[in-house]
Order: sequence, then C-alpha cells, then structure tokens
Amino acid sequence: MQQIFDSIAPAYDCPATRFFPFCADRLVNYVKPKPGSKVLDIATGTGAVAVPFAQAIGAGGRVTAVDFSAGMLDRAEANIRKMALNNVDLHEMDAERLDFRSNYFHCVVCSYGLFFLPDMPGALREWVRVLRPGGKLAFTSFEETAFTPMLDDFVERLQAYGVQLPDGPFGSRRIASVEHCRELLQDAGLLEVTVECEQIGYHLSDENDWWEVVSGTAMRALFDQLPDDCKGAFRKEHLASVAAQKTENGLWLDVQTRFASGIKPG
Repeated sequence: MQQIFDSIAPAYDCPATRFFPFCADRLVNYVKPKPGSKVLDIATGTGAVAVPFAQAIGAGGRVTAVDFSAGMLDRAEANIRKMALNNVDLHEMDAERLDFRSNYFHCVVCSYGLFFLPDMPGALREWVRVLRPGGKLAFTSFEETAFTPMLDDFVERLQAYGVQLPDGPFGSRRIASVEHCRELLQDAGLLEVTVECEQIGYHLSDENDWWEVVSGTAMRALFDQLPDDCKGAFRKEHLASVAAQKTENGLWLDVQTRFASGIKPG
C-alpha cells in the first residue's frame, strides 16, 4: 500500500480530485479547532487537511501531520511551503502505532484514510490514546454512492478482465454506513458521537477528467493489476461507458461524504 501512494503522489493534487481540499475545508468547520490548538492530522497525504487546520489555529497552534508514504509527505512539504506556513510538522509514521505520548492533542482528524487501515478499531483506540480528555476526534469516509456509476463499471470491468478483488468490502466500502461510523467511535470509547453526511461532488468536464480521478487515487492500484497488454483496451472500453453518462453539464462526480466525530471522556 505504501508503494501505491508513493506512485500516485504526483497526481494527487490534480483539479479532478479537488474533493480532497473541499472536504478539508468542511472538516475544519465541522471540528472548529480553537486558536493555539495542537492538532494531529493522520494520513495527511499531500497536506490537504493540514493546511486549512494550520491556518485556522494560527501561529500559536501546531499541526502534526503523519503519513506512511514518503512520496506523499514530499508533496505535503511543498504545499505547506507554498502556503508560507511554519506551524506544521510532518512525520513518516504508521497510523496504527503512533509515536506520541498519551493525552497530548486537542484534536485528531483523518480524512478519507481510516478505511485503508487493516485494523480500524485498533487504529481508533490508538488515536484516542493520544487525544486529550475533552478533545475531539473526527474522520471522513465516502458514502456507498460515491463515484457511482463510474466506479461500478470500473470494478465490474476489472472482474471481467480477470482481476481478483478482495473478498468482502474493500477500500472505502469497508466503512459500510452511518451507523457503522457511530459504532466505530463508540467502541473506541468516545462520547457525544455525531455523524453527518454532505454532498461535496461536482461536474467533471468529461471522461478524461474521470480517468484523472482513477489515476490520482487508490483506484490506480486496481487498474495496475491488469496485464500491461490489456490496459489500453480496458481504458478504451471503460471510458466509452463513462462518456455515455455525460450530460450537457458534464460528468457528475458523486462525492457524498460522512463526517463522523466524538469526544474523549474527561
């Protein structure tokens, strides 16, 4: 998985995947960190969440951003430098085994990252460990409708080409529902659990923009399982199917997102 994210890092900030910064801005409004707060951003990627949180908490606060991909962190460092921020620290780290002391951060946030972790309940318990009593933990995940119908065609076509997909839900669909979000947070020991859904989708210009979404996200790892001599035919067939979904407004990209949070008991 680390190699996958290293490989897609250069394409992660493309215009077609602008739902990442869109979600990050909404996550700041959802968490409402106080000026001067210490924030932990888990699975920071290219820093989409770290940047607006650093701006929100001001020079007296500090964002600690972690990711297991050195390639992603290189991009995050460039983005943070471009925004002239000096209150962000970047660390290459396993999100399930944090190298921080307990009860330290005012907020712990993770955007579109929890579902990649093998042990989601264990990871959440670890995140709660480093959270101060009274602090807020929040994560985002995709609703099952996200990226449909294009994603459905993509997956079904991969299977038709003989790609073996994992048994059971995989990727973002490992977090199955709003109720599943609540259960994960409650089982981690959090109180005042809330889950809200918001549509942050938009229209892509055409099927080529959709292919940028595929190439710039973890979907790329599924495509790369195809034999090299099949990739051209697959892409042509898939994009022809996607093009048929286009309207006069373009190609709708559904990015229905769950925002889930809870408070650590005092």
